[in-house]
Amino acid sequence: MPFLAAAALSVSIQSSDSDPNRLSIGRAGTVQVQPGQIYDLRSSRVASVDDLAEAAQGKKFVFLGEQHATKAHQLEEASVVRALGDHGRDVSVGMEMYTRPKQDVLDLWSAGTLTEEQFIDQSDWKHQWGFDYSFYKPVFDIVKERRLPLVGLNVPRDWVHAVATKGYAGLPTSAKLQLPPVLFLGNKDHRSVFDSLMGGHSMVGTGMENMYAAQVLWDEGMADTAIKYTERAPADPKAIFVVIAGGGHVMYGQGINYRIKHRKAGDGITMVMLQSDTPVEVSRGLADFVYVSPKS
Repeated sequence: MPFLAAAALSVSIQSSDSDPNRLSIGRAGTVQVQPGQIYDLRSSRVASVDDLAEAAQGKKFVFLGEQHATKAHQLEEASVVRALGDHGRDVSVGMEMYTRPKQDVLDLWSAGTLTEEQFIDQSDWKHQWGFDYSFYKPVFDIVKERRLPLVGLNVPRDWVHAVATKGYAGLPTSAKLQLPPVLFLGNKDHRSVFDSLMGGHSMVGTGMENMYAAQVLWDEGMADTAIKYTERAPADPKAIFVVIAGGGHVMYGQGINYRIKHRKAGDGITMVMLQSDTPVEVSRGLADFVYVSPKS
């Protein structure tokens, strides 16, 4: 796992002025969401995965921001993938959990030629992600069941580590050639999200700036993978690409989704997933939809 803790990127519930779920970005106002609900933050009403699939009509992407290794969230991701397919979309699934070099093995899984044991072993799940495979099994099962393309979104982790340590200049030329020529660091809203996830303080210094550049590289790299895949795929008005990543990579539309839109590669619908046994107050700008799963 790169420099930010998984818990932070999965969007923790806080009760302070720096609560990352209640930032003043995008739509004005807040709403309370009950445990067990999917809530449409655009229209302020309770929703369903079918509503999300309907909202995705005409879009190229769906961005799902999870809390890692949270069973209800991975089940919801599988439900969204299924609903999109049931609504006539040709679905591809991109996952933060795998890096680009594992794509050949992911293709074999999509084709149905590997057993689950073979897939876990050959894809090096233990070192690629490390959380118990059973959490993500519902997603992998629907991919195999419907023979959906599965894409490893993440860039090699040593790239992120190099930037976190030495800045973008520390990235090898061979890596830079596989990425956009410019790493744009001027998105103030994204910096606000980053600062909030790091504790609510706008921290400065070379080390912190390198960490922020690494976060941007992480988002930009996954966006770049998704863009390259969709550009290579045959033109298909029914095609939709589902991005599954930690909530910190998509919240407020400022992460992977921002990078894709900034490069004019397509628009999408975002759902951020949280976990709480009590009602959660969230900004209406947090996403298009929010899902709160009960902890219990």
